[in-house]
Amino acid sequence: MDYKDLAQKWFNKGNNDLTAGKYLLSMPESPADIICFHSQQAVEKYIKSFLALHGREIPRIHDLEEIISLCEEIDSEFFELYEISSELSSYAVDVRYPMEGDYDISIEDAHRAIEIAEKIKKFILNKLKSS
Repeated sequence: MDYKDLAQKWFNKGNNDLTAGKYLLSMPESPADIICFHSQQAVEKYIKSFLALHGREIPRIHDLEEIISLCEEIDSEFFELYEISSELSSYAVDVRYPMEGDYDISIEDAHRAIEIAEKIKKFILNKLKSS
């Protein structure tokens, strides 16, 4: 299997989610919860691209901290992502369903989620280029 190709496919999927989130952010009355969801999904896929590049099994989970811990086994610098990614963790599942929690997600939260996704994208891109 070509791990570099697989990693690129995961990264591209992450880019699609980030593009969708940014587009939604440009709309009048932007759906902040959906933007946050796409931001979390982008980050999840970016991180999974690193695992793919290193030939690791891609877990079917959404827990960013758990996925990061798998990357940290390969590269200890991934510890830097724990704090920033934790802001996105609840957006993986909870925001998709009305009964999962009482979420009042603001447009400021959506802007922050996009900002975090961009930072993690840059971090992962640097890792992919240096691997």
